[in-house]
Amino acid sequence: MEHIPAAAWLTEAASAADKHGPGNLLRVVLIVMIVGAGLTAWFLLRGYKRDD
Repeated sequence: MEHIPAAAWLTEAASAADKHGPGNLLRVVLIVMIVGAGLTAWFLLRGYKRDD
């Protein structure tokens, strides 16, 4: 498996979106946003756990 730099990967993803429409790219962005929001909520809320 070859290493693809992030800039080249983003360029390829943007060019693929032109050919196939925004569906797949939008789906990936939404999944990443949801997972990121979940991880952020977990990280912030774990600080409020009290060990009494």
